Amino acid sequence: MNTKITSFLLVLVSSFTLLAFSSGNPQQKEKPQEKNKEKTTPAKDSKEAKETKEIKDNKDKTKSATTPKTDTVAVKEIPVVKETDTLQIDPNSKLKVYKKNAHASYYHHKFNGRRTASGKRFDNNKYTAAHKKLPFGTLVKVTNEANGKSVIVEITDRGPFSKVRDIDLTKRAFMDIASNKNSGVVIVKIEVVEAPK
Repeated sequence: MNTKITSFLLVLVSSFTLLAFSSGNPQQKEKPQEKNKEKTTPAKDSKEAKETKEIKDNKDKTKSATTPKTDTVAVKEIPVVKETDTLQIDPNSKLKVYKKNAHASYYHHKFNGRRTASGKRFDNNKYTAAHKKLPFGTLVKVTNEANGKSVIVEITDRGPFSKVRDIDLTKRAFMDIASNKNSGVVIVKIEVVEAPK
């Protein structure tokens, strides 16, 4: 019985030994391959990284060359406001003083797009005004008495509905003559433009 067990154990050990020598140690075989991978991979990766970076740089260069910058496009599209954007009158026209030391204010932006008393749509970027008595379509020169700046506006609406104020200008017209852009009222001289005969 002991001999059978012994011979069985010997056969078993010898078969394991043969198996180990024929196939080799799997851990030992994988390590050299891993070492080779470690040696080649960084160099390969750095080469691929350089190529990828070069391709990306070339794309960026061509993109910047063909696509205009949005800043430039936006600046070109913004209309430039000039001094001549105010209403123009005939040089032969006469000015008749309507009122001095008048109080001028400006419309709130909430009125933008609403119909005025004359039927025209209100636009805070145009040169129009509201007056209690002057007929619609009358051209009026409004001069800031403190700094001498003036604008020509057309009466298109009724108002202002305050005893203290005499004329309501569009915000654009008001800002053109105001010394202090934060103020809401300016003391002005109102002159009616009379067409030449």
